[in-house]
Amino acid sequence: MAVPFRRTSKTVKRKRRTHFKLNVPGMVSCPNCGEMKLSHRVCKACGTYKGKDVVND
Repeated sequence: MAVPFRRTSKTVKRKRRTHFKLNVPGMVSCPNCGEMKLSHRVCKACGTYKGKDVVND
């Protein structure tokens, strides 16, 4: 099994790990009720999408 000849320095390790991050989902406010929701999804609070009522309670 291959073993590194030298120890990986803190700087090299941190430069490599700069791309390991969490992405925040695209949240927008609903124009009907003002609740935060995922973009291009039906609002869970009021059941509307693009100004039309799509969820019947």
